[in-house]
Amino acid sequence: MPSSSADSTDRANQRNAVIAAFLGWTLDAFDFFILVMVIHAVASDLHRTIPAIALTLTASLATRPLGALIFGLMADRYGRRLPLMLDIVLYSVVEFLSGLAPSYKVFLILRLIYGIGMGGEWGLGASLAMESIPPKWRGLVSGLLQEGYATGYLLAALAYFFVFPHWGWRPMFFLGGLPALLSLFIRAKVKESPVWQQSRTHWADYRRALARNWRLFLYLVVLMTGMNSMSHGTQDLYPTFLTRHYHFNVRTTATITIISMVGAIFGGLFFGRISDFLGRRRAMVTAAIAGACLIPLWILVPKIAVIATGAFLMQFMVQGAWGIIPAHLNELSPNEIRGFFPGFAYQTGVLCASGVAYVESRLAERFTYTQALGFTMLTLFTFAAIVIALGPEKKGLSFTDPGQGGGRHSPDSELSATV
Repeated sequence: MPSSSADSTDRANQRNAVIAAFLGWTLDAFDFFILVMVIHAVASDLHRTIPAIALTLTASLATRPLGALIFGLMADRYGRRLPLMLDIVLYSVVEFLSGLAPSYKVFLILRLIYGIGMGGEWGLGASLAMESIPPKWRGLVSGLLQEGYATGYLLAALAYFFVFPHWGWRPMFFLGGLPALLSLFIRAKVKESPVWQQSRTHWADYRRALARNWRLFLYLVVLMTGMNSMSHGTQDLYPTFLTRHYHFNVRTTATITIISMVGAIFGGLFFGRISDFLGRRRAMVTAAIAGACLIPLWILVPKIAVIATGAFLMQFMVQGAWGIIPAHLNELSPNEIRGFFPGFAYQTGVLCASGVAYVESRLAERFTYTQALGFTMLTLFTFAAIVIALGPEKKGLSFTDPGQGGGRHSPDSELSATV
């Protein structure tokens, strides 16, 4: 009977950790994509060009590594829960204040600060969830976690559909303050990661672990540059493309975006699960190549039904590849630095890819939106597929078995050892 009770408690802890990580990333993405949906309205209200407002998206992406650095180091020192709660409160408050911004300068500063909060959440939530569940479910849960990002985008599109036509863009940012309530759930229901408790280390050992894995870190940065370019390149300017190039109205643009994010959620779950059988790299490369092949359907046929189908399939592939990332990065990262290592690599890749939306918007002014999006994304899909194929993989690695590279005294994660 005690064993049954303990198993039930473990399952509850696993479930709550996954819920907290999923909702944290969902609401973080919701706050980010609110701006994506209303770039044109913010530009008009603050008397700036669309590229100028697109630059505030770049600003948020550029400061995400700072958030990953600050909150990641806190996570390895003090555990995953407390930094996660602080991070969620930070990005929620800043999002609310963005709706009150009286000028472009204030808005830009707030978006820079928001990026710090957004940068911290992914690494904290992903490490907490991946360390709390059995290895056999990592692929599926990885897909679920990462598609919190698509769910957030879907919620932003719903807000654009229902809120924006009646009240404008500022109340949409006020909604972004609600995620702060999630910190109460984490405080009450989520237990600390058992792997972190087992793998706590002194700062001297911590620094040595970072030094040992510098080549792996550089590879992960390149990988995440490709992945973030692929994601933001197909998402951030897409609503603007629909309204400016095809002149779709607010509700048509929102509906197509919602359909695309439904595709993203299904794609993340599908590829996340099959990566448990095919392997992480093979599943990701398949999704990236398929995404490149879908570019004509995605942007070239000016019929709503075709565009919606293309948007659904494109995000099915893009977020399908992304659905594997939480498991893949956490499996490659040593236990003692997992709070910091995958999140900082992820967000450094975000920094390297942060100019994609701005570049696309500038190219669209010089050429057309279809040319800008089409040629940019063909290049980025190809780059991402090559980087993924050349990298390492540790599918199914045990985080608690030193013989598999888990535990406190894990061996060096040399890039060449797993290629």
